[in-house]
Amino acid sequence: MIRHIVAWKLTAEDAEGKAASIAAMAGALEPLAAVIGGIVSLTVRPNVAHFDANWDVVLVGDYESLDALDAYQVHPEHVAAVAIVRQHTAQRVAVDYEL
Repeated sequence: MIRHIVAWKLTAEDAEGKAASIAAMAGALEPLAAVIGGIVSLTVRPNVAHFDANWDVVLVGDYESLDALDAYQVHPEHVAAVAIVRQHTAQRVAVDYEL
C-alpha cells in the first residue's frame, strides 16, 4: 500500500477565505475515492496549529499500489479536481511512501 501526502499553501490569507478554499478542495478531491479504483482512503483537512509555520491544508490518501497511485494521477476526474485545487493554492509539496 502507498500513502500519498500533499500539503498546500493557500492563496487566501484570511480565515474565511482559507475555509472556503479548503471546502472547495475537499469537495473536489474526497469524492474521487468512490470514483477511481485503487483508492483505499482519501481525506483533505485544514491545519489547526502553528499557522505561521505550517502549511494550510493536507491531503492524505492511501492507495492499493504504486500503479493505483499512478492511475489516479492521470485519471480525468483527478485532472479536473487538480484544476480546482490550483485555483486556491500558491505552493504544493508531496511525499509518497510504502506502508
